[in-house]
Amino acid sequence: MKPNAEVQGSRHDGLKWLVVVILLAIAVIGNAWFTDVAILYRVLGVVAVCAVAAGVALVTSRGKALVELARSARKEIQRVVWPTRPETIQTTAIVLAAILVVGLMLWAIDTLIGWLMTSVIG
Repeated sequence: MKPNAEVQGSRHDGLKWLVVVILLAIAVIGNAWFTDVAILYRVLGVVAVCAVAAGVALVTSRGKALVELARSARKEIQRVVWPTRPETIQTTAIVLAAILVVGLMLWAIDTLIGWLMTSVIG
Protein backbone atom coordinates (compact mmCIF):
# COMPACT_ATOMS: atom_id res chain seq x y z
CA MET A 1 0.00 0.00 0.00
CA LYS A 2 1.30 3.43 -0.87
CA PRO A 3 2.11 5.48 2.25
CA ASN A 4 0.74 8.81 1.02
CA ALA A 5 -1.81 7.58 -1.48
CA GLU A 6 -4.70 9.88 -2.17
CA VAL A 7 -8.14 8.37 -2.58
CA GLN A 8 -9.27 9.29 -6.06
CA GLY A 9 -12.97 8.87 -6.58
CA SER A 10 -14.66 7.89 -9.75
CA ARG A 11 -17.13 10.27 -11.32
CA HIS A 12 -20.04 8.14 -10.07
CA ASP A 13 -19.05 8.13 -6.39
CA GLY A 14 -21.34 11.03 -5.55
CA LEU A 15 -24.26 9.20 -7.11
CA LYS A 16 -23.39 6.03 -5.20
CA TRP A 17 -23.27 7.92 -1.89
CA LEU A 18 -26.63 9.48 -2.74
CA VAL A 19 -28.04 5.97 -3.25
CA VAL A 20 -26.59 4.94 0.14
CA VAL A 21 -28.26 7.90 1.87
CA ILE A 22 -31.56 7.20 0.12
CA LEU A 23 -31.44 3.53 1.10
CA LEU A 24 -30.75 4.41 4.74
CA ALA A 25 -33.60 6.93 4.68
CA ILE A 26 -35.87 4.24 3.25
CA ALA A 27 -34.86 1.92 6.09
CA VAL A 28 -35.64 4.52 8.75
CA ILE A 29 -38.88 5.74 7.18
CA GLY A 30 -40.02 2.21 6.37
CA ASN A 31 -39.42 1.11 9.94
CA ALA A 32 -41.50 4.02 11.21
CA TRP A 33 -44.20 3.55 8.56
CA PHE A 34 -44.78 -0.16 9.17
CA THR A 35 -45.25 -0.02 12.93
CA ASP A 36 -48.16 -2.47 12.73
CA VAL A 37 -45.91 -5.18 11.23
CA ALA A 38 -44.14 -7.58 13.60
CA ILE A 39 -40.82 -6.30 14.90
CA LEU A 40 -38.96 -9.33 13.53
CA TYR A 41 -39.94 -8.52 9.95
CA ARG A 42 -39.14 -4.83 10.41
CA VAL A 43 -35.69 -5.68 11.79
CA LEU A 44 -35.04 -8.10 8.94
CA GLY A 45 -36.09 -5.43 6.44
CA VAL A 46 -33.86 -2.77 8.00
CA VAL A 47 -30.91 -5.19 8.12
CA ALA A 48 -31.45 -6.17 4.46
CA VAL A 49 -31.67 -2.54 3.28
CA CYS A 50 -28.61 -1.60 5.35
CA ALA A 51 -26.70 -4.54 3.87
CA VAL A 52 -27.53 -3.32 0.37
CA ALA A 53 -26.48 0.21 1.36
CA ALA A 54 -23.19 -1.14 2.77
CA GLY A 55 -22.63 -3.06 -0.47
CA VAL A 56 -23.13 0.08 -2.51
CA ALA A 57 -20.85 2.05 -0.18
CA LEU A 58 -18.10 -0.55 -0.50
CA VAL A 59 -17.93 -0.17 -4.29
CA THR A 60 -17.05 3.52 -4.00
CA SER A 61 -13.41 4.57 -3.94
CA ARG A 62 -13.52 5.22 -0.20
CA GLY A 63 -15.20 1.87 0.35
CA LYS A 64 -12.47 0.11 -1.62
CA ALA A 65 -9.87 1.96 0.43
CA LEU A 66 -11.60 0.76 3.61
CA VAL A 67 -11.51 -2.84 2.38
CA GLU A 68 -7.82 -2.48 1.56
CA LEU A 69 -7.16 -1.03 5.00
CA ALA A 70 -8.95 -3.96 6.63
CA ARG A 71 -6.90 -6.45 4.59
CA SER A 72 -3.60 -4.80 5.48
CA ALA A 73 -4.62 -4.56 9.15
CA ARG A 74 -5.36 -8.28 9.13
CA LYS A 75 -1.92 -8.97 7.66
CA GLU A 76 -0.30 -6.81 10.34
CA ILE A 77 -2.15 -8.62 13.13
CA GLN A 78 -0.81 -11.92 11.81
CA ARG A 79 2.74 -10.53 12.12
CA VAL A 80 2.35 -9.53 15.77
CA VAL A 81 4.33 -11.60 18.25
CA TRP A 82 1.93 -12.10 21.14
CA PRO A 83 3.36 -12.50 24.65
CA THR A 84 3.43 -15.91 26.26
CA ARG A 85 1.32 -16.71 29.31
CA PRO A 86 4.25 -16.34 31.78
CA GLU A 87 5.21 -12.98 30.24
CA THR A 88 1.62 -11.78 30.56
CA ILE A 89 1.39 -12.89 34.20
CA GLN A 90 4.75 -11.28 35.04
CA THR A 91 3.81 -7.99 33.39
CA THR A 92 0.43 -7.95 35.13
CA ALA A 93 2.10 -8.57 38.50
CA ILE A 94 4.52 -5.69 37.89
CA VAL A 95 1.66 -3.34 36.98
CA LEU A 96 -0.35 -4.36 40.07
CA ALA A 97 2.71 -3.85 42.32
CA ALA A 98 3.31 -0.40 40.81
CA ILE A 99 -0.34 0.53 41.36
CA LEU A 100 -0.11 -0.62 44.98
CA VAL A 101 3.07 1.40 45.62
CA VAL A 102 1.68 4.57 44.01
CA GLY A 103 -1.61 4.14 45.86
CA LEU A 104 0.18 3.81 49.18
CA MET A 105 2.31 6.87 48.44
CA LEU A 106 -0.77 8.94 47.56
CA TRP A 107 -2.54 7.72 50.70
CA ALA A 108 0.49 8.71 52.81
CA ILE A 109 0.71 12.16 51.20
CA ASP A 110 -3.04 12.70 51.65
CA THR A 111 -2.86 11.65 55.29
CA LEU A 112 0.13 13.95 55.91
CA ILE A 113 -1.57 16.93 54.26
CA GLY A 114 -4.77 16.20 56.18
CA TRP A 115 -2.85 16.04 59.46
CA LEU A 116 -1.04 19.33 58.65
CA MET A 117 -4.31 21.07 57.78
CA THR A 118 -5.92 19.83 60.98
CA SER A 119 -3.03 21.13 63.04
CA VAL A 120 -3.08 24.53 61.28
CA ILE A 121 -6.85 25.03 61.33
CA GLY A 122 -7.12 23.67 64.76
